[in-house]
Parts: sequence; C-alpha cells; structure tokens
Amino acid sequence: MSVDLNFLQQIGYVFSAMLFIYGLKMLGKEDTAVKGNVISALGMLLALLVTFGNILNPVLIFSAILTGGVIGSIFAIKVKMTSIPEMVALFNGFGGLSSFFLAWSEFNTYASVSVILFVTCLTVFIGGVTFSGSLIAYFKLSEIFKGSSKTLNTISRWLLIVFLGYLAIAMLQVISSSFGFFVFDFEIIKIVFLGLLVISLLSGLAFVLPIGGGDMPVVISLLNSLSGIAAAMAGILLSNTALIVAGCLVGASGLILTLIMAKSMNRTLFNIFFVGFSDTGVSGGEVEGEVKPISAEDTFLILEAASSILVVPGYGMAVAQAQHVVKELGDLLEENNAEISYGIHPVAGRMPGHMNVLLAEANVSYDNLFEPKDLNPRMETVDVVLVIGANDVVNPSATEQPGSPIYGMPIIEVHKAKTVVVLKRSMSSGFAGVQNPLFFKENTRMLFGDAKESISKLVAEFKE
Repeated sequence: MSVDLNFLQQIGYVFSAMLFIYGLKMLGKEDTAVKGNVISALGMLLALLVTFGNILNPVLIFSAILTGGVIGSIFAIKVKMTSIPEMVALFNGFGGLSSFFLAWSEFNTYASVSVILFVTCLTVFIGGVTFSGSLIAYFKLSEIFKGSSKTLNTISRWLLIVFLGYLAIAMLQVISSSFGFFVFDFEIIKIVFLGLLVISLLSGLAFVLPIGGGDMPVVISLLNSLSGIAAAMAGILLSNTALIVAGCLVGASGLILTLIMAKSMNRTLFNIFFVGFSDTGVSGGEVEGEVKPISAEDTFLILEAASSILVVPGYGMAVAQAQHVVKELGDLLEENNAEISYGIHPVAGRMPGHMNVLLAEANVSYDNLFEPKDLNPRMETVDVVLVIGANDVVNPSATEQPGSPIYGMPIIEVHKAKTVVVLKRSMSSGFAGVQNPLFFKENTRMLFGDAKESISKLVAEFKE
C-alpha cells in the first residue's frame, strides 16, 4: 500500500495552520499569552518538518534551520528589554527579505508570462519595502538616525511618488503580458523586474525616512503587517498552505493593530505616514513657567500621605530598566493602604504593547493596568500621579493648544490630578520632539535623575 506523501504534507500544513490560529487567539489574553507563543512556535516547527518531504537535500535545509535557530536564540537571550522594539523591527525586515529573495528565485519559473508573474513582482516589491523600511525603523529606534530635515523629507516623498509610479508602469506591463493584451519580449520583462528589485528597496527608505520618531510604534505595526502579506504571497508562489495561512494571520492582525493605534492617536493613517509631526508646519513653541524640582525624600512624604496613586510608565522606565523597582514600590504603597493603578497609553514606548511587556516581566497584575478612556473620567480624584519617563502621552498640549503638532491626540490627562510627580533625567522633549507644558504646571513636581535610582530611594524610604 503506497503512501501519498503530498497528502500527508497537506494534512501537516492544516494542523500547523490550526496551531497558528489557536496560538494567536491565546495571545489575546495576558494569562495565556506565553502558552500561545509556544503553540505558534510548535506550529511553525511542524510546518518546517513536513516540508522536508519535497526537499531533495534535507541535510542542507536542516543545517540552515539549525543555524537560523541558534542565531535567533542568541539574539533573544541577549537582547535587553529596552531593545525589544529594535529587534521586532529587524524581525519584520528579515521576514520581508526572505519573501523578497524567494520571489526573486521564482522569477525564472514564472517568466513564461502568467498571472503568477504579477504576484511574483508584487511580492518582491512588498518584501523589499518591508526590509529597507524596517532597517530605517531600527536605526531610528536605536537613535543612530535621529531625524531628518524638511528638505530630506520632501526629497523622500517625491522619490516615493516616482517609485510608486514605476511600480504602476511595471505592473501594467506585467498585467498586459499576462492577459495577452500586449506581449512584451522576455528581455523587457526581465529589465523591468530587475529595476523593480532596486526600486522596492529604495521605496522602503523613502517611505519611512520622513516619518517622525513619535510615530514609530505605528510604523512597526504596519511593517509587521506588510511582512505577513509578503509571506502569504510567497506562499501562493510555492503553493504552501501553512505559509499562506501564517502570512494572512500576521498581515491581518498587524493591520488591525495599526488601525487601533492610529485611532488611539486620533489620526488617520494618511496623516501618520504622509504628513507626520515633523511637517505640520507648526512647532511646539516655547512653554512659559517655572519648573519646581523635588527630592526623593519629599516625594516619599507625598506618597505616604496619598490614598490613590497612579503610575504612568513610558520609555524612560524602559531605558532605566526600572520595572522591577516600580513593582516593588507598588507593593509597598499597597501595604500602606494606598490604591495603586497603572496607566498604559497604547503608543507609550516605541512599539505596540511596550509598557505591557515590561510590567508583565515584573509580574505586575494586568488587573491593575488601565487605558486612558478608563482613567481620564476619574483623574481629578487621584491624589498622586507618578509619571516615569513618559512624555508625549501625557502632554496637555494635545488638549489645550490647537496649534500644537499633537493637538487632538488622546492622552492620559494626568495634569488634572491633585499632584503630579514626573521622574525624568532632564527637561528634554519627548520622542515626538514636542515640549511638554505639564512640567510647568502648578501641581507638578520634577524628580530629576535616573528613574531606577529615584524609585529605589523611595523604596528605601518606605522600608525605613
């Protein structure tokens, strides 16, 4: 009795797709997210194993998988929590690059001018944009590339228009040949395709370069979606069910997250990707007022007397790696009969869910995490707000200054609380480059210094 290996392979792909879907569903809840990640990884392992049935040299493929696994494991183990956004950006980029190379390798296979050739070209373009765009996102998140001038932004956007025009012409030529409207010579198609390889990489650079640093979480989310779309289209080229399903899941979830984050900023995707903070034509302006510094000892006295305390973390907490001492301080405040809660803005930090990841690492209960819509209606009843390295997400300019570049963006309205203590290294503006009037409010006190050291002093005061 003969065994149909292709049938068994398809069954394996179906099971791996089921694991992907189930794992993704588990990622939607905090208490099952870790298990969901493991289940999704097992689904990918199953997809890789069943693929060996059509491989002529499984030893070579297994060696490549082992090498990639070792490199990925080393990165995952050694990466700091503050560098997770950069790692996510790189992962998105390499996902796009793999689809880029796969479609490139399949070009000659489908060069007989078929409808699949159109998919091949589109896969190359999306994969190339994802890779080069993710590299720029990585450099911006690492602050290797800290911004761009208006001239560079203008040039980048004009180049993007030119590149998209080339894409439209290239796709028109491919479609015309595919459906027999006008058959181009293969050499012409080949030249167009080679040009597309270069244009796709340049388009990613031109697309991400003008986008402001404050919009990087949304950019990462969109690039994640693009990497999934590219993978799904690569799956079509290979007739690989598991790759199609996995790519569709990543593409759809990434796009949904992008829309959610854009909504949380009260901005359209067009505004984020083609206008941005840097080109609004209006600066944040100078903020008048007097900064009122405070010591750790005086901050302790304020916290000790408070009955309700809200902690609002930002990227500064990530840089200082202060999440564990924040949890310790929270426990001490609860022992002091204070109600402790944590305010999480959807775009706080530099990637989607950045603060959630940090606080989860410190075992902060998700029941104590609240979004702006839950906090703002009762903000006036909060005794003390501890702002730990957050800036743009608590900037009252978004509600008080119509001319501000971030006007209209929903924020955590901490300025309405009775007392606000801001932990910050200096008076520098946030990642969006906009000055924060919160620092000059009458009810605000500035606790300057490294966040971890400052909170450690507060912890020591409570223990004494």
